[in-house]
Amino acid sequence: MNASLKCEPVIFIIFGATGDLNQRKLAPALYNLYLDGWLPEHFAIIGTGRTEFSDEDFTAKLQEGIDQFSRSGKTKKAQWEAFSKHLSYQVADAKDTGSYKLFGERIAQLNAEWQVEANVICYLAVSPSFFETIATNIHKAGLADNRERTRIVLEKPFGHDLETAQSLNGLLRGMFSEQQIYRIDHYLGKETVQNIMAFRFANNILEPIWNRNYIDHVQISVTEQLGVEERGDYYDHSGALRDMIQNHLLQLLCLVAMEPPISFNADEVRDRKVDVLRAMRPFSPEDVRMNTVRGQYSGGWMQGTEVAGYREEPKVAPDSNTETFAAIKCFIDNWRWQDVPFYVRSGKRMHQTASVISIQFKDVPHKVFPSETIESWQQNRLVINIQPEMSIRLQLQAKRPGLDMLLNTVDMVFDYDGTYASPSPEAYETLLLDTMLGDQTLFMRGDQVEAAWELIMPILSSWQGRKSINFPNYAADSWGPEAAEALIARDGFHWFSLPTKAKQK
Repeated sequence: MNASLKCEPVIFIIFGATGDLNQRKLAPALYNLYLDGWLPEHFAIIGTGRTEFSDEDFTAKLQEGIDQFSRSGKTKKAQWEAFSKHLSYQVADAKDTGSYKLFGERIAQLNAEWQVEANVICYLAVSPSFFETIATNIHKAGLADNRERTRIVLEKPFGHDLETAQSLNGLLRGMFSEQQIYRIDHYLGKETVQNIMAFRFANNILEPIWNRNYIDHVQISVTEQLGVEERGDYYDHSGALRDMIQNHLLQLLCLVAMEPPISFNADEVRDRKVDVLRAMRPFSPEDVRMNTVRGQYSGGWMQGTEVAGYREEPKVAPDSNTETFAAIKCFIDNWRWQDVPFYVRSGKRMHQTASVISIQFKDVPHKVFPSETIESWQQNRLVINIQPEMSIRLQLQAKRPGLDMLLNTVDMVFDYDGTYASPSPEAYETLLLDTMLGDQTLFMRGDQVEAAWELIMPILSSWQGRKSINFPNYAADSWGPEAAEALIARDGFHWFSLPTKAKQK
């Protein structure tokens, strides 16, 4: 059934609507949902910010962003005119409590016009420093009094450490119910990430081997060729551990390692994710020394272009101790995963932009083939490519064609592009639609956020209290610091990377 039949009338109030996030992600996602028939008949998108804009200027700004960033391409006149009728702008200072009464009046007006009480979604597309102020003023103005029909959406980062995350959670829980709070992590909206659960729990052949008896180790890598770009002021107070591992990579780890949920109920799924984080082995000072690596990129060349080192980037301290690369080895202490190492890494200015999960299975107990037939022997591996390629590959051993018995690795591939003709929705399309439908399955719960912070706090504390004497320690367009290779090589493994595709002429 088309979800627009289930999606009730909705009013979006986007705080920070003149910013980059709305122009690049939110507005294109809402427009694509409209084009594909997912939005209800009655909906309104109210942008707000301190900048003076008329409705026409605001609409033109959003159209410019949609034309540039939407997967559906440039807007068409008739479609855009129909969509833009639902857009409006309200200049407001987030700190001015009086401004919020205007939103209440607008909501009441729309409810009267539509003759129905609409769902209200307050989207905080702003710096985290404004979360407390805006959330408090939403509460004071009574915009979220109807707990069944109002939701508040917060972008990452959710807290700067465990203490600030707990403080923000405490503040929000004092004003809203947990069912109203949507902590968004756009990685969880990606098609391949969602497919991890389908792949695991809809196929009976996988569950019997998804454990320590058959799996050798798991790798989760999210690498980027980009540097910090214009985000130096933010990134220098964050770093790879906070910016990527505490949220994105630990979310992926939870999906790979979680126990089968009883149902697809949001809290049931999120309970199983929290179970994983609570079962993860805490990092002792010795574990931090032996099982974590940090790095910072130097200048060099990327695809024929000279690039600056991290400390030479705009708005970065010249003696910065912030890591642009982080790798950790961790364990999950439960029956399914006991003593199976999980390796996670993330870095900027790396050789390749890719998000990959590699699950390597244990070797066969006895090789029956002569040694000369298995020169290229590799253990079986399941590779889940999240981006830029979207695919799931099972790597097996097979005989090469010919009269000789020679084995090599072959791939059994589920490729999104090759299987489906229609393009996959963007992550924000999925997450915004789920917000409208009141489905929190893909959103982080408060205890999950705090459990993730609790896990990495010993690493953060150690790194912040101990200045690295070898930064920068990896070159641009490399695979990171040598210590990261040593981290995994000690166990007899190597980091998996996607083969580089040849450029088409």
